[in-house]
Amino acid sequence: MGILTRFKDIMSSNINALLDKAEDPEKMIGQCLRNLNSDLGRVKSETAAVMADEQRAKRKLDECTEEIEKIQRYTIKAVSAGNDSDARLFIEKKQALVAKQAELSQMYAAAHANSANMRAMNDKLVKDIAELEERRNAVKVKINMARAQEHINNMVSSTDGANSSISAFERMEEKADQMLDRANAMAELNSLSPDDEIESLKAKYDSSTCTDSGSAVEEELAALKASLGK
Repeated sequence: MGILTRFKDIMSSNINALLDKAEDPEKMIGQCLRNLNSDLGRVKSETAAVMADEQRAKRKLDECTEEIEKIQRYTIKAVSAGNDSDARLFIEKKQALVAKQAELSQMYAAAHANSANMRAMNDKLVKDIAELEERRNAVKVKINMARAQEHINNMVSSTDGANSSISAFERMEEKADQMLDRANAMAELNSLSPDDEIESLKAKYDSSTCTDSGSAVEEELAALKASLGK
């Protein structure tokens, strides 16, 4: 049957191997689930049809077998009644039914095999889908953990950048302090002009303290000379 040929890869496929080769596990699992659910719908429909064929073949085989048994009973009755001609007719009918029974038996065997294959395929799909659902949840957890770790890594990188910015700011602040110190020193040097320096010296020698000190020195010098007879 076409359905068996079409889905034979389902029976031999290794879902785990497919997932292991996937670059994006979550995306791959989602696609596999969509494909498998779509396949499962078709497999279920075809399985139901094949099972119906099996039941129909079984029913025809059972009806033929019952008819053979019935004819056999009539044959026995005809022989018991001494009606050989009737018995021959029943035997001919029975032989035809036996040939038909062999044909129906083959048809039923084929239908039963197809039905078993389809049921096995359906069961495998259901199992694979359930397994993928579980794996998808596990993959989502892992992906969320990885994204959280990446976020933390980015935060650490941002912190490193902030530390670098702070260090640069401190260097600029120190440089600004140095510039301010130089500017203040220059301002202090520029605050006194040569004229101001002269005026300051004049004030020094014009002060009473300076005059009084000079007079005292002269007086002490004169007294020393007098004591020496000079």
